[in-house]
Amino acid sequence: QVQLVESGGGSVQAGGSLRLSCAASEYTYRRNRMSWFRQAPGKEPEGVASIRIGGGTPYYADSVKGRFTISQDNGENTVYLQMNDLKPEDTAVYYCAARSQYGGSWSQPASYNYWGQGTQVTVSS
Repeated sequence: QVQLVESGGGSVQAGGSLRLSCAASEYTYRRNRMSWFRQAPGKEPEGVASIRIGGGTPYYADSVKGRFTISQDNGENTVYLQMNDLKPEDTAVYYCAARSQYGGSWSQPASYNYWGQGTQVTVSS
């Protein structure tokens, strides 16, 4: 069973930055892709960014392109989400997710096998 542990959430003012971390407990062969999702109150989960374990082109939601960067460490057990120029509309609970399947849209929550507990990000104006 893959366990995902997130950290790095918090409260910032608009224009500020945060970096989220997601540490995975299981070997990389059990995970093909890791992504960040977010869910604001009363809204559906939204795919924010995604990266294939071991390399590949990262994907971003249009709403965060140019502001957020997803990356992974050399050991491929931790994925990061650097969030710059944060806006109040970025306020949400952010979740790390991993899946073993290949192919298919990266932004579909149902395609992910494993989820972290979530970390709150609050951006004030």
